[in-house]
Amino acid sequence: MAGADGDDSLYPIAVLIDELRNEDVQLRLNSIKKLSTIALALGVERTRTELLPFLTDTIYDEDEVLLALAEQLGNFTMLVGGPEYIHCLLPPLESLATVEETVVRDKAVESLRKISQEHSPVDLEVHFEPLVKRLASGDWFTSRTSACGLFSVCYPRVSTSVYISLLHFRTLCSDDTPMVRRAAASKLGEFAKVLELDYVKSDIISLFTALASDEQDSVRLLAVEACVSIATLLPQEDLETLVMPTLRQAAEDKSWRVRYMVADKFSELQKAVGPEITKNDLVPAFQNLLKDCEAEVRAAAANKVKEFCENLPEDSREQIIMTHILPCVKELVSDTNQHVKSALASVIMGLSTILGKDNTIEHLLPLFLAQLKDECPEVRLNIISNLDCVNEVIGIRQLSQSLLPAIVELAEDAKWRVRLAIIEYMPLLAGQLGVEFFDEKLNTLCMAWLIDHVYAIREAATCNLMKLVKKFGHEWAQNTIVPKVLGMANDPNYLHRMTTLFCINALSEACGQEITTKQMLPVVLKMANDQVANVRFNVAKSLQKIGPVLESLALQTEVKPVLEKLTTDTDMDVKYFAQEALNGKVLIC
Repeated sequence: MAGADGDDSLYPIAVLIDELRNEDVQLRLNSIKKLSTIALALGVERTRTELLPFLTDTIYDEDEVLLALAEQLGNFTMLVGGPEYIHCLLPPLESLATVEETVVRDKAVESLRKISQEHSPVDLEVHFEPLVKRLASGDWFTSRTSACGLFSVCYPRVSTSVYISLLHFRTLCSDDTPMVRRAAASKLGEFAKVLELDYVKSDIISLFTALASDEQDSVRLLAVEACVSIATLLPQEDLETLVMPTLRQAAEDKSWRVRYMVADKFSELQKAVGPEITKNDLVPAFQNLLKDCEAEVRAAAANKVKEFCENLPEDSREQIIMTHILPCVKELVSDTNQHVKSALASVIMGLSTILGKDNTIEHLLPLFLAQLKDECPEVRLNIISNLDCVNEVIGIRQLSQSLLPAIVELAEDAKWRVRLAIIEYMPLLAGQLGVEFFDEKLNTLCMAWLIDHVYAIREAATCNLMKLVKKFGHEWAQNTIVPKVLGMANDPNYLHRMTTLFCINALSEACGQEITTKQMLPVVLKMANDQVANVRFNVAKSLQKIGPVLESLALQTEVKPVLEKLTTDTDMDVKYFAQEALNGKVLIC
C-alpha cells in the first residue's frame, strides 16, 4: 500500500515529464501553464529537489514554452516554501535570462526583479548578487544584457561596496556589443535613482556622457531617456554643467531617431530641468525640433506643443508662446507632411485656454479655420474632436461658418472610417452648436447616414440619433427625428426599411412610452406584412425590444396578435423570432 502511495505521489511529475517531452508544442505549453498545480501536488520539498532541477536541466524548448516558464517562476515563492527558500528559483531563471529570444530574457529578468524583493538582505548577498555578477561577466551578450536590469534591485540592499557594482556596470556600458550598451543605457537612469548623489555625480554622469556619444544611434537615443531620471536627481546648480551640454548635443544629433526621442521626451525633460533652463535652453531647442528637416521629429514635437506651453513659467508664458512658439506653429499648419499637421491639429485647440480670448481670436482662429479646410481628413477630424477647448474660450459661433463645410466634407468622405469618426463626434458638436444650428445645418446629414451603403455607418447613425434625443429631449425627437425615421418604413430598399426598425429599437427608451406606443408601434406592426422575410423577423425582434416601453394594453391587444400571426409565417427565421418574442417575460403577463 505504501508503495502504491509512493507511485501516486510520483504521478504528477511523471505526467509533467511526459508532456514536456511530447513533440506537440501545445501540450508542452499546457504542461508549463499547469506548473503551479503540479508543484502543489508535489509539495514544497519535492518541488525544490525534483521539479526545479528538472526544469533547469530541460531549458532548450520553443520560445513560447520558455516564455510561459519564465512568467510562472516569478509567482513560485510560496510553492517552494516561502522567502526562506526563494533562492531555489534562481538557477532556472538564470538559465532563462541567457537564452537567445529577447522576450524570454525580458520575462526572466522581470521575474528575477520580482523575487529579489522577497529575498532577505543576507540571501540577496549570498545568492542573488553572485548571479548578477555571473550574468554581467557571461561569455554571451545575452546574459550581459539581462544583468543590466538587475543592478538597481540588488545593490541598494546589499552591504557590498557600491564601487564594485559601479565597476561591473561601467564595464557593461562600454561593452563591445551594441545590444549590451543599449541595455545599459536603458537602465542607467533607474540605477542612478538608487545611488547616493555623490556617486551619481562622480560615476553615472561620465557613463551617461559616454553613452550619449556612442557610435550607435540606438544607444544614444536611450541615453536621452536616462537624462530625464538623472536631471531629476541633481540640484539645479549642477544641471547646467553636468547635463545640459549632453542634452543640447542630443537635440542636434545627426541621427533623426535621437532627435525624435528628445522631442518625444520633451515635456518630461522640461519638468526635470526647471523653469530657468527651460527659458534659456529648451525654448530654442524646441523651436529647432518644430522646424526639423525630418517629418517624424516635427510630428513628435508638434504633439508636445500644448504640454510644453502649459509647463512654461507663468510670468513669461504668454510672451514666450507669442514670440517663439506661435511662429513655428503657423508654419506647421501648412506643413507638407500630413502626419505633422495631424499631430498639431490634435493639440493646437488646447492653446486657446492658455492664451485667452483675445489672442485666440486674433492669432489662433485663422489657424483653426485653415485646418478645418485642410485636404487631409485626419487634420479636420482632430480639430473637430477638440472643439470643446475653443468653445470654453470664445464660443463655437466664431468657428461655425467654417466648421460646417468641414463637417459636410467629412460626413461624405469616401473612406467609411472617416464618416464613422465624424458620426461619433456629432453628439458633442450638437451640444456645443445648439439645437437651432443643428436642425438647420446638420440634421439632414444625420438622416443621410441612416441610408449609407456601409452597415457600420447605418448602425453608428442609429446610435447617434439616440444620443441626440437624450441631449435635445422628447419634444425635439417627436417633431424632428421620429417623423423622418418612420417615413423610411416605406422606402423601396428593404435595408432602409430595416434601418427604421433599428432606429425604433434605439429610440424607444429615449423617447418614452407615449411616443413609442402612439407613433412608432403602428409602423412596426404594419411592417409585419413586409414582403421580405428579413424585415418580418426584425419586426418580431423589435416588438420584443420595445415591449418593456409599451403600454400593457397595447401589448395584449396589438402586439400579441401580430406575433401569433408571425409564428405561422412561411419563413423559419420569422417563426423562430416571433416565438422568442412571445416567450419573452413582457408578453407572458
